[in-house]
Amino acid sequence: MPKPHGFSYEQFGDGSVVITHQGRAAGTLRGARAEKFLAEAGAGDSQLVMARWTGAYKHGNERAARNHPRNR
Repeated sequence: MPKPHGFSYEQFGDGSVVITHQGRAAGTLRGARAEKFLAEAGAGDSQLVMARWTGAYKHGNERAARNHPRNR
């Protein structure tokens, strides 16, 4: 599976975090969720972490979905 790319995040003074994908806002985290995200992003592959937190990651069924009649 290809690794996600194009994600970045910015932390603000009020503790909120905005995750962007290719320059467009993909999610905003505040409070405890923002702290948990920052701890996780600093520990591993940040692109994969941001993709997972925004829900913009592959689920593994894309090849099967391509062959479904509604997608032809």
